[in-house]
Amino acid sequence: MLDRVKPVFEKGGRLEKLYPAYDAFETFLFVPNHVTKSGVHIRDGMDLKRTMVVVILAMMPVLLFGMYNIGFQHYAQLNIEPGFFEIFLFGFKKVIPLVLVSYVVGLTVEFAFAVLRGHQVNEGYLVTGMLIPLVMPIDLPLWMLAVSVIFAVVIGKEVFGGTGMNILNPALLARAFLFFAYPTYMSGDKIWVADGMINDAISGETILGSLAAGHEVLYSISDMFLGFIPGSIGETSLITILIGAFILLFSGIGSWRIMLSALLGGALMAVIFNIFSLNTLMSFPWYQHLLVGGFAFGVVFMATDPVSATQTNTGKYIYGFLIGFLAIMIRVFNPAYPEGIMLAILFMNVMAPLIDHYVIQNNINSRLKRLKNEN
Repeated sequence: MLDRVKPVFEKGGRLEKLYPAYDAFETFLFVPNHVTKSGVHIRDGMDLKRTMVVVILAMMPVLLFGMYNIGFQHYAQLNIEPGFFEIFLFGFKKVIPLVLVSYVVGLTVEFAFAVLRGHQVNEGYLVTGMLIPLVMPIDLPLWMLAVSVIFAVVIGKEVFGGTGMNILNPALLARAFLFFAYPTYMSGDKIWVADGMINDAISGETILGSLAAGHEVLYSISDMFLGFIPGSIGETSLITILIGAFILLFSGIGSWRIMLSALLGGALMAVIFNIFSLNTLMSFPWYQHLLVGGFAFGVVFMATDPVSATQTNTGKYIYGFLIGFLAIMIRVFNPAYPEGIMLAILFMNVMAPLIDHYVIQNNINSRLKRLKNEN
């Protein structure tokens, strides 16, 4: 079927300007048939689209649990205990519109830029389109989501040249845009649970928001680990995030150096704060700092972004460590931004090229010095 309509989109056809859109569908469904003409090349069935699909598969446990938790938090407010499918279906109906808006708006912008520039559609949005809904509050107005997606794709990617050229993580850029443009929709206790019907049984406030306000934590460690707490759709369940991390590490897509160093950096900063314990956020046990908020989700799915992260192995250790260190520092020192992982990753995205530069320069200087000593 694709082959029959292909001449219409090729050069000389009626719709030749829309060829990038046709090519996007063809290469999504089938492995591209582009072949090299000369030289020796490694042959591999994996291309960028398949790599992105693996990342999406890694996010599926997070997405599915997020749907369930949305329903769980909703019915907990009402003091009702319905069945599993009723809980999941409620969350499904709330989350799917966010995912659809993210993909429809984002891909429309991607297709428009591809047609205007006459190049292939960038595959990167396959992952970004899923990440953006997962870091948003459940009751975010759809028009706000659409605006943030347009901002992230245009300002965060296309102005730099598209996938592979951006210096900032587009999904985090979308969240940062909403955080500063519409702060009332990204903070407070009524936006993290569906319909915002808060009662005495559940505050609806995130753990970090509660600690920043000087309140005690009402959730157990098991709730934090399993994910039965208010928060963004994809950030609450550590166990599903760990499943995603295993898939990324097993497939070789995610960097264990960044994940491990970020964990160590966050733990060190939290331990230092525990020593002083001047307020509720400082007194919060260091290991629980790693369980709550978007820390784990950000480290696994965003800090490891191969485009905006560092490229050198040594640089990855430095990059990851500083992300973890700064994330805990920001959430404790500035309660207005209790979700410090967002700002930490965006800041280190900007610093990543500088880190790589000095790592490479240090390597060059070391080799020159060694060569000089040998001579």
